[in-house]
Amino acid sequence: MKNIFKKNRVVFLSLISLVLLNYSCSNFSKEASAKQMIKDYYAAYEKKDWSLMEPILAPNFTFSSPAGDDHISLTVYKERCWPNAYKTKEFDLEKIIIDGDDAYVTYNGWTTDGKLFRNTERFKFKDGKIIENECFFGPGVSFPNNTNVGK
Repeated sequence: MKNIFKKNRVVFLSLISLVLLNYSCSNFSKEASAKQMIKDYYAAYEKKDWSLMEPILAPNFTFSSPAGDDHISLTVYKERCWPNAYKTKEFDLEKIIIDGDDAYVTYNGWTTDGKLFRNTERFKFKDGKIIENECFFGPGVSFPNNTNVGK
């Protein structure tokens, strides 16, 4: 047995290296894809273009936030949250952390009237799409449609 291992050691080690390289490249590709979807998500808001958002969201997508959104459906999300796009000027994605099928994003956003809002969001991915987004409001106006700030 020792002789077989010695004779085939280079082949064995080469195969192990290829498996590890393939795994590493696969994870890098998955991570790059998730990062691009996140960038596309915020770009859709900046461009106010739902057609950019639609292909990256899973049909069973859900959204949650402290504003009473508890795993709302894609249809309700489009009705309730998408109008924020028309009051959002831009996003500065400060930090994106990818952890398997989850990603965490902290950003500063600016409304069309110059107000700052800062949030962190958790995205969940499945089958190459965003299946879930959970938003945690930070300081600022909380979200552009918030009419209660300062009252």
